[in-house]
Amino acid sequence: MDSPRKILVVDDRINALKVLMAILADEGYEVLTATSGEEALAQYHAHPDLDVVLADLKMPAMSGLDLFRRISYESDAPPFVIMTAHATARSAVEALKQGVADYLFKPLDYEELAIVLDKAIRQRRMSRELASLRRRVEAEGSFHGIIGTSPVMTEVFDLVRTVGPTDASVLIHGETGTGKELLARALHAESPRIAGPLVCINCAALTESLLEAELFGYVRGAFTGAGGDKKGRLELADGGTLFLDEIGHMSLALQAKLLRFLQERTFEPVGGNSPRRVDVRLLAATNQDLEGQIESGKFLGDLVYRIEVIGLDLPPLRKRGEDIPLLVDYFVDRMSQRYSKPVLGVSRRAMQALMEHPWPGNVRQLENVVARAVILSKGQRLDLEDFSDLIGEGEPAGPSSGGIISGLPEEGATIKDMERELIEKTLAQCGGNKSLAAKRLGISRKGLYEKLERYGVADSQD
Repeated sequence: MDSPRKILVVDDRINALKVLMAILADEGYEVLTATSGEEALAQYHAHPDLDVVLADLKMPAMSGLDLFRRISYESDAPPFVIMTAHATARSAVEALKQGVADYLFKPLDYEELAIVLDKAIRQRRMSRELASLRRRVEAEGSFHGIIGTSPVMTEVFDLVRTVGPTDASVLIHGETGTGKELLARALHAESPRIAGPLVCINCAALTESLLEAELFGYVRGAFTGAGGDKKGRLELADGGTLFLDEIGHMSLALQAKLLRFLQERTFEPVGGNSPRRVDVRLLAATNQDLEGQIESGKFLGDLVYRIEVIGLDLPPLRKRGEDIPLLVDYFVDRMSQRYSKPVLGVSRRAMQALMEHPWPGNVRQLENVVARAVILSKGQRLDLEDFSDLIGEGEPAGPSSGGIISGLPEEGATIKDMERELIEKTLAQCGGNKSLAAKRLGISRKGLYEKLERYGVADSQD
């Protein structure tokens, strides 16, 4: 059963206070009263579980708005409703701008009062529930579904908290599988647009013509098969956030059209000639070097400057190894429930091996590896043999080995030696296919060629 709604009513006119107290008590409220701002502050501090404050604007010594300012400085301050017989449009707007929940004119319409108070209390309780959920999730090492407590991830979360509430365009840089879309969702959740839609589109998954139609929409007859008008993702995101994943794959023609939208905030659907205006915040992500693409003429510099008001780097998993145990435990728990397997955890030696793995596919690869291990498990605890497709048992992995990790490096081995060995083994496992090897290593094909040349690794055919 819900607890009684607790309200503090503040008015220097005792008769008006008694009337309000009787009406609200009949509505099931637990009513506290005060006849001055100072008395109201004392009541507030004595009853931190208040759901709402209803205060008169004009009071001697401390006005209702002054009282609001004093209380609003406190953490977890309740919503504040101002009532007055001396209202002007300007004073009402000013009060609302300062954060007052609502503004009522005397004589009060009691039906309107009931609606306003109910709305304020529902928002109050919802915000408390969200704050409680946020504290619980963050205490468990999660930030809007992103698992991590490492210093590098803490920096990322702090930046999201700072940037999220603004309307600035953000470009997220990160390797494949690092969780760029999750970060975009976190930015949206931290923004005032959270009540609006978050619309995502992967620019690498569609051809140029399909991407244009999907992004900007089209009108009837725009092309064969266009039997009616269709809103694009841009229009569907109106009032919210649009996330363009892998924007580096967008063609120059579409880049130019997107740039025009960002400059003018209007667009025309495919086949249309009437500009449409939408209010969206743009987030984008890439795993490519856009500066290099600008130099090679594959990306518009002006567009980068528009979409990267803030740049946010999401680190690869190999640079946040201390997060791996937390991620593994999370994935084991989730996959055990999903697949109804009685797996309780991972052995110490298996966890150590997982922490030493380079994870070229990042968090996505780790999730898939844990899912496979859970599905195929025969016991309650995952051990090295459950990851045999990924991890060696301490013997050097030859070309035919299915593992990448092969125990500890030889004494005197350098990072460069280990990187060269990893590249050679990955190439061998991929049958010499450089494109596949580069993808598995989490680097570009060009980057792989540079490393092959640097380390003098023998060439092989794709």
